[in-house]
Amino acid sequence: MGKTTGKSATSGPKPARRVARLTREGGTGQLGGSEARVEAVMQAARKAGLLHGKGGRIGGRVSPVLVRQAKRQTGIEADTDLIEFALATVALEDNFAQAFRTSRGKVDPELKLGF
Repeated sequence: MGKTTGKSATSGPKPARRVARLTREGGTGQLGGSEARVEAVMQAARKAGLLHGKGGRIGGRVSPVLVRQAKRQTGIEADTDLIEFALATVALEDNFAQAFRTSRGKVDPELKLGF
């Protein structure tokens, strides 16, 4: 008798991960729409050191409609890449709105703004 791993016999090798395909706008050379956002977030996450040492796992049940729409919006095809992008987006959030609300009324009314 062989050792069982708890995986089904049909699991086989994992398919290659696919990331969003980046396209350049004609004439400008600029990255197009959502692809540019995905690339900017992932580049910022790399620079912040958030993407090295990929040993963690995450799991959960979510609406397939939500996943399809998120993939459509971002151009990301692989679930792992989509989760990584979503987590990076949250991790890099600057919380500007909260900081703005917190600072309300804290500017000295005597401050000369020059106009």
